[in-house]
Amino acid sequence: MAHGAGELVAASARLAPAVDGIRISLHVVAAGVWVGGQFTLASLVPTARRLGEGAPAALARAFARVQWPAYVVLLGTGIWNVAAVGSHASGPWKAVLTAKILVVLLAGAAALAHSRSRSRTGVAAWGAVTSLSSVAALVMGVFLAR
Repeated sequence: MAHGAGELVAASARLAPAVDGIRISLHVVAAGVWVGGQFTLASLVPTARRLGEGAPAALARAFARVQWPAYVVLLGTGIWNVAAVGSHASGPWKAVLTAKILVVLLAGAAALAHSRSRSRTGVAAWGAVTSLSSVAALVMGVFLAR
């Protein structure tokens, strides 16, 4: 049975809140994994060091298996979020969004540099940049959500 255009628009309007909820929930869960996981892992490093020389690196590799998929979900749902807002956003909102995009890209690049660093100084410095930029992106996301 064929539906008229009006019926499809009405059905789409009824589904919109559910789709928005799914989109935002995916974004928030991925942010929780990305940001929360960094702080959880950092808090476990002292204990991991007592378990053996390779234990911190093994934990980092295990975290990477969920960290990077979460980052990809963040990027995908971030694009979806921007598309959902459309061109109706204000100038200041767009300025914060632009800053957030740059900070999210910095966080990803810093996390990659952190994972490839071979010196303690590099690991510490890139880890700090990753954490700070990740938290900054999260806070900007809260402001963008209004």
